[in-house]
Amino acid sequence: MPDNNHTTATHAGDIIIDYEEDSYRKQSQEFFRDLPHNIQSYLFSLFPVATWIHRYNLHWLIRDLIAGATVGVVIVPQSMGYAKIAQLPPQYGLYTAFVGLCVYCLFATSKDISIGPTAVMSLLVGQTVTRITAVNEEITGPQIAVAMCLLTGAIAMFIGLIRLGILVDFIPGPAIAGFMTGSAITISIGQFPKLFGIKTVNTQNSSYLIFGNFFKHLPDTKLDVAFGLSGLVWLYGVRFICAYLTKRYPKYTTQLFFISIMRNGVLVIFATLIAFLMNIGKSVSPISILKTVPPGFQAMHVPNISTDLVSAVASSLPSGVIILILEHVAISKSFGRINDYTIDPNQEIIAIGFTNIWASFFGAYPSTGSFSRTAIKARSGVKTPIAGIFSAIIVLLALYALTPAFYFIPDATLAAVVIHAVADLVSGPAYMKRLGKISMWELFVFAVGVIITFFTTVEYGIYASVGLSIVILLFRIARPRFWSLGRIPLSSTTGAIVTTNEVKGEQQDLQNYLYVPQNHPSLGKLVEPLPTGILMCRIDESFTYPNSSYISDRIIAYCKENTRRNATVLSKGDRAWNDDANPVRDAARASLPRLHALIIDFASVNRLDSSGLQAIVDAQNALNRYSGHHVEFHFSNILHPAIRKSLIVAGFANQPRAGFDNEELEANDKEVLPIVPVSKDGPIQRHTTRQTTSTEHTDIEEVIETHYAQDTKAQQFDEESVSTAHSIFLPRDRYPFFHWSADEAVRTAASSIAHRPEEGSSPALSQTNVEAHH
Repeated sequence: MPDNNHTTATHAGDIIIDYEEDSYRKQSQEFFRDLPHNIQSYLFSLFPVATWIHRYNLHWLIRDLIAGATVGVVIVPQSMGYAKIAQLPPQYGLYTAFVGLCVYCLFATSKDISIGPTAVMSLLVGQTVTRITAVNEEITGPQIAVAMCLLTGAIAMFIGLIRLGILVDFIPGPAIAGFMTGSAITISIGQFPKLFGIKTVNTQNSSYLIFGNFFKHLPDTKLDVAFGLSGLVWLYGVRFICAYLTKRYPKYTTQLFFISIMRNGVLVIFATLIAFLMNIGKSVSPISILKTVPPGFQAMHVPNISTDLVSAVASSLPSGVIILILEHVAISKSFGRINDYTIDPNQEIIAIGFTNIWASFFGAYPSTGSFSRTAIKARSGVKTPIAGIFSAIIVLLALYALTPAFYFIPDATLAAVVIHAVADLVSGPAYMKRLGKISMWELFVFAVGVIITFFTTVEYGIYASVGLSIVILLFRIARPRFWSLGRIPLSSTTGAIVTTNEVKGEQQDLQNYLYVPQNHPSLGKLVEPLPTGILMCRIDESFTYPNSSYISDRIIAYCKENTRRNATVLSKGDRAWNDDANPVRDAARASLPRLHALIIDFASVNRLDSSGLQAIVDAQNALNRYSGHHVEFHFSNILHPAIRKSLIVAGFANQPRAGFDNEELEANDKEVLPIVPVSKDGPIQRHTTRQTTSTEHTDIEEVIETHYAQDTKAQQFDEESVSTAHSIFLPRDRYPFFHWSADEAVRTAASSIAHRPEEGSSPALSQTNVEAHH
């Protein structure tokens, strides 16, 4: 690094900040050195079961057995009901449940989540089956379901293997809540005709049409309504009573919880028994029943995926992958926070991907994490993911031993079970009220997801809510908040800094300030301006290519609004074609000072790319021309060495300073990284070399020395005491334009303002006077 930069004299106890140049060769050597270990760690991470299976014990086994059996009782009726939503025979729901429960435990990092058919995924599969079979009768529903299972699983597993789980972070919670709420409402409305035994309503239409046609055909209600409504009353009644008794008798919480969970199984058993008794001696059932459910795995085979089938389901794959990953990761993260453990999103995506690939060989349709069953599993005291195997055993028992009994399960009862399950997915008024207080934009995203899903399909609802979320995110990046800062004096009780002036040999107190936006709603009336000719601003976003031009324009506009133009009179021929000088406006600003320095608070800037860097250079050049002299750019609270390095590359570390450097240098108009190579026949690219003489180097040290000098006690500390002390002095950067506090930046900028030549005087003469003064 060149030595022609401004530096300051050091004292005992001072911490001077600089960074060693980072070598790409060194980084490459470290990468290849660590590569074998990283590969080994990556392979071991694919099988998290290896990290805890050796600690498995009898106590865990008992807890897992109880939780697994509890979930198994719930998943059997739910999976058959969800299969009907997916426009598939009920046994396909059992196939999906079995494989998800069995395989997931090998790759899981969440002990709570329960894999299987879910409401939202079933709705998507059902809508896809309806869409494809309407135009291509040769393709069957089970073929479509298996193809979606295999392809969505393969895509998800690929995303997890290459560690792209970060993609799910771009989809906010309100978008997920929006399409899940819309899906829950859609599913519930779609179950109304079954609940009332109305067969004249096409449940494949949009929700609003089903809702209208349901009331239109309400006189066609059959005996099924007795099973449907009584089932809902039973399900919600048991839940309410158990919740009430739990509050009244806390010591019976566990017993009441298991009684409450059994309500689904008890309802199906008694409804099936009543339906069986009603059908004795009758050739036609008076109510709609499930009828034959083939025992065992009748659809097990290698998936037959043709090009026509792939092209048919291709449009539904993106939404299928989104549901697959988002539902699973969101639920697993939520229960990880509740139960105090951390999940690996990438590994969870691998687990759900592999589960669906394997499930496609059993004839299953896409499965993911279920919110309701996960909550039951967690509440049951599950200890490890092995609990899923015990749930799978229950499903296996149902497939091989209980299928004859499934014949008489009333469709209205399954509709009641489905409505009861999906109702918990609806985000109610309380959620919307809180969301509106936090962000109206996010409430808008939520509303769009609900409305689009309700009036069209869940696929369009997902695309609309996710797309709108990304647009809002990009807009926030492209148009960040820009704050003009003022300062408020702090009282001495907040910790004023006492410094030693080594030139005069006396101590003085330095006033500390709080820097806040000038229009702060609470503190704005207390804000006072910075020293004459000094402005400060803050940018609440990384400085990158989407927002670089916007921020540069805001900086220039802010500085022009608060300072006056150089009074140099140009002839009509010399005036630039785009000069925006306005005599009336300039006259109104005549009483304002000329801009001396701009301080940019980089506390919220985490990235600075080439476009952002060029924008800062352009802003400085524009302000130099506006002010008629070089405007110092100071930077406070730089967070990362890479940002500091970029600013050094652009020349901001070695700017000329009023009174100490030759300001008769040409503007730094050269592009940092030109997009198009500079033409040899084009304009001359001018740039400053910013050299400083030894005399000037000494002068700047003497001026800044006063500001940076420390307490006399600080000079008694040696390097060892500084390294072990609990508190340190404010660090100083090697360059006087980079600062660790706003106060330091203002004092440094103010130290050279007195040497600014008056408007109309000769800069060279002023420079001579300054040197004579020193």
